[in-house]
Amino acid sequence: MAQPSQRSSHTRSRFLLRSFLAGLLSLFLLATNSASYASDDAAPKTFKGRVIAPAMSYRGAGWLERLGRESTQQPEKVLDALQIAPGSTVADIGAGTGYFSLRLAKRVGPQGRVLATDIQPQMLAFLKDNMRANGIQNIEPILCTPTDAKLPEGQLDLALMVDVYHELEYPEETIAQVRRALKPDGRLVLVEYRGEDPDVPIKPEHKTTLAQVRAELEPMGFRLKEVLEFLLHQRIMVFVRNTER
Repeated sequence: MAQPSQRSSHTRSRFLLRSFLAGLLSLFLLATNSASYASDDAAPKTFKGRVIAPAMSYRGAGWLERLGRESTQQPEKVLDALQIAPGSTVADIGAGTGYFSLRLAKRVGPQGRVLATDIQPQMLAFLKDNMRANGIQNIEPILCTPTDAKLPEGQLDLALMVDVYHELEYPEETIAQVRRALKPDGRLVLVEYRGEDPDVPIKPEHKTTLAQVRAELEPMGFRLKEVLEFLLHQRIMVFVRNTER
């Protein structure tokens, strides 16, 4: 029988091994993420001086389910802060594998619905697999395009974009369609990496500053209602329609 000191040593060894393996996996996923964005030799597209980041490929879908995402992005705390009412109709724009869609589905309940959009059918296939695995039926996967958001007019209580806005190939067209899809008191919520902070560990084109986002969205008919700063690397920006525009 192992003595207490021996058991403690074995426990610490197992912990260190798991930590080491988790670190290796995180590095692998980071490398996968870096290689999972479309790239070519063409000049990058810009919008109001901001470089539009390439959309993440479905080949990097594992990055969306990576270890550590829950601790750094705190999805449940984000949704707590947004106070989504049961029965709401919400859109998860650029839903990917459904990391937020599944959580939204539980928040809105069986009387609510989640419109989960993505421009890649492969991402929606992953989302459908996750829906089946979790027994969730109130998510509607929608294949959209860079110029057609495929959202119904005047039905959304909330439109959520998590690390998506900076990748919109046609920001003005997409945001105009999102605005039309919102109810009069509907909200547009962007979660973006802070561009003001050079220590945020992601490429510059995948960050935005608050000033940039306001300069882009306010002329499109939105008004900044709230900014939440409790996440480690990201900022939550809540916009509503500006009826005075």
